[in-house]
Amino acid sequence: MIACVFPGQGSQKVGMGRALADAFPEARAVFDEADAALPGLRRVIFDGPAEALTLTENTQPAILTVSTAAFRVLAARGLRPSFVAGHSLGEYSANVAAGSLAFGDAVRLVRNRGRYMQEAVPVGEGAMAAVLGLDEDGVSAACAEASQGEVVSPANINGGGQVVIAGATAAVARAGEAAKARGARRVLPLPVSAPFHCALMQPASDRLEPELRAVAVVNPAVPVVVNVDAAPRDDAAGVIDALVRQVVAPVRWEAVVRRLGALGVTTFIEVGPGTVLAGLVRKILPGAVVASVCEPGDVAAIDALLGA
Repeated sequence: MIACVFPGQGSQKVGMGRALADAFPEARAVFDEADAALPGLRRVIFDGPAEALTLTENTQPAILTVSTAAFRVLAARGLRPSFVAGHSLGEYSANVAAGSLAFGDAVRLVRNRGRYMQEAVPVGEGAMAAVLGLDEDGVSAACAEASQGEVVSPANINGGGQVVIAGATAAVARAGEAAKARGARRVLPLPVSAPFHCALMQPASDRLEPELRAVAVVNPAVPVVVNVDAAPRDDAAGVIDALVRQVVAPVRWEAVVRRLGALGVTTFIEVGPGTVLAGLVRKILPGAVVASVCEPGDVAAIDALLGA
């Protein structure tokens, strides 16, 4: 049984997807559609500059576009996953792949999602850090100890001994020290523009929710295993509710992968830029077959995998 998983913010690089668009008409059509919805997006993806691509309001639609282009190439060659899932932003890519959201609507939604998340907290007032070598309970306890009335909490429970925390800048620094005191191996500040997936994102959630509730949505063709509770959603209302809730809720990626494994998934294909999710899946489910697709050569490898 196969699941397609879709990456979130942080996997972007200038030029991503260009070779796919050159090689496959299905991918080229996605970039055309993205440019029609958000004029100039293709140029930023293919040509940069990097400073423009890393603006959150550009990064999110860019990764969605490249992920969707890669998925459409695979779908045209017969790939039919049993489940889909995505990490944070990647959940939008998963919904496009499942057919619950139209791509044009999704690309506009995530442009606004990125803008609203960026504007929710003034630059410098929020931070994120990766805590390595301490479990979720230990990280949660460190955050509670360090909060001192400020927001800090687990934001991404990624598995493989990695939990990312988010919140007010000083509180994140205190929580990092508390985590090290509890046995964390390392604490790495992340180069992000806002503290995603914590209570400080409530203003972004409040702005995005009416747009999500208003968009045209249908029941997904395959279940979407969602970030907020790792449950498979197969109804239109359920996938939208999950997207509303995930702005302020932690991404429970380890739980998502374990749920997919429990549902019978043995092969995970990361669809889109980077290989971060593939690496996490290997750590969470060491026996799984894992592949990544973002370049033309990757498509041939998937052909061979599906043939086998």
